[in-house]
Amino acid sequence: MTRGRYNKFCGALKATSHVVQWGGADVWKVGGKVFAIGWFAKGHHPGITFKVSEFAYEVLRDMPGLRPAPYLASRGMKWIQQYDEPGLNDADLEDHLAESHRLVSLGLTKKLQKELGLNQEG
Repeated sequence: MTRGRYNKFCGALKATSHVVQWGGADVWKVGGKVFAIGWFAKGHHPGITFKVSEFAYEVLRDMPGLRPAPYLASRGMKWIQQYDEPGLNDADLEDHLAESHRLVSLGLTKKLQKELGLNQEG
């Protein structure tokens, strides 16, 4: 996934904000909470980190090109990093980024979710 596609996709999700931090990483947040971290350096495979469910963590953590996210997973959090080939194709990665957005948004207060128009179905 290119930096442009990553940023365009994350920016299209509801109530997101973008900052560049942690050594030039493109960090996307929902309600002030991180849901995706993209590191794009010339000559290196992009490193894209996202939150996952416990089930997805078990499935993805040993797939070629994926690993438990450094720092986050070592603290018991269910985050995966795509760091090498083959990893996920762009469509599957986008699905996981959207799910990360949803999972993180569910951790926001109900009041903030309502203010941001998130998770208001039914």
